[in-house]
Amino acid sequence: MDNALQFAPVTADRWRDFEQLFGPQGAFCGCWCAALRLPHAIRTKMSAAERKDFIKNRIETGPPPGILGYREGAPVAWVQVGPRHDVPQFNSPRTVSRPLEDREAEDETVWALSCLFLLSPLRGKGLSRSMLAAAIDHARAGGARYLDACPIDHAKQSKSVVLCTGSTAIFDAAGFEIVARRKDGRPLMRLDLMQ
Repeated sequence: MDNALQFAPVTADRWRDFEQLFGPQGAFCGCWCAALRLPHAIRTKMSAAERKDFIKNRIETGPPPGILGYREGAPVAWVQVGPRHDVPQFNSPRTVSRPLEDREAEDETVWALSCLFLLSPLRGKGLSRSMLAAAIDHARAGGARYLDACPIDHAKQSKSVVLCTGSTAIFDAAGFEIVARRKDGRPLMRLDLMQ
């Protein structure tokens, strides 16, 4: 079976694909990829259905908040990637992913890759590398100057940690550099897309 993935920005006409991929539970415990879009105090008071409605509205409003990956025509992967301001909790001063400079949180050319999701039967097959490559292409096409991420260093983290932020190994291989170390095992990494 062919494991190659094809990618497309998630737009209103692809909502059903996004919904199918996330399934009835909304991917990670009903998150619906709202975790970095809403403050914790607000998000945790919402039901999974409310979070689903929130992200549906966000997708319908545009611009695309990320890209969907397809294999043999079926949605199998999701990468949340776009300008940092679109994921405000990624910029919170209390997080390890906060920007290097405050102004970067609103700079349209500083993007963040904040979530990677792949259907479980496809995990462990090296597809995260193609997901990252597609995110880089999407960011570059969108006019990004920098692409930031805050992946997990497997050597420093327990195996129970959900790897929705990716592994430092794939970001290293793609040319990202560590620009801040605010917590052991969770470096802020950056790719200069102008080089």
